[in-house]
Amino acid sequence: MDKNVLWVNEQRILRTIKALEKNNMNGYMVASNVDLISKIEELISPKSKVSCGGSMTLFETGVIDHLKSGRYEFLDRYKEGLTQDEIKEIFRQSFLSDAYVTSTNAITENGEIYNVDGNGNRVAAMLYGPDKVIIVAGVNKIVPNVEEAIIRTKEYASPINAKRLNKETPCTKIGRCVECNSDNRICNEYTLIKRQIDKNRIHVIFLNDNLGY
Repeated sequence: MDKNVLWVNEQRILRTIKALEKNNMNGYMVASNVDLISKIEELISPKSKVSCGGSMTLFETGVIDHLKSGRYEFLDRYKEGLTQDEIKEIFRQSFLSDAYVTSTNAITENGEIYNVDGNGNRVAAMLYGPDKVIIVAGVNKIVPNVEEAIIRTKEYASPINAKRLNKETPCTKIGRCVECNSDNRICNEYTLIKRQIDKNRIHVIFLNDNLGY
């Protein structure tokens, strides 16, 4: 990435971190995937019960491999051979975890976290349950305001995720949202986190890179 683009992106990240802190959340900027893993190790003690939300960012950055390394008691939703009932139980047990690791659909420069879910397990855990929520995000997830967060998710992230999940929805055919009523729709639960009561609960780790959808 061009050094001038990197600099502008860095300023966006720093502004967003300051805004998160005003909203009683924590923000960090790391330089690499190695530094990202080090920050996660700093935030989550060994042997902690850890769960995660569905996220391409976590795979791209090596976070999923780290969570599976044996350092933690990992509730592995990706373990081969799991039945739907077993996955459902992992989602429920996630509420009792020490830490929940995920990404996000968008973060505003005002320090707000916006997400849209299919069945709500990810956003539910982000809202309540786990003692810590650790969000990993590329600079591409930062938007100016909530209005732009909605547009980003609707016009970009949601159609791509529906395609990734092989959903039979109109957006996977034409590449844009049509506000469908499909049984396969993945845009059902809409949440906006504006502030936290517990200052030590939500931690957002940014990388100056384009990650996930």
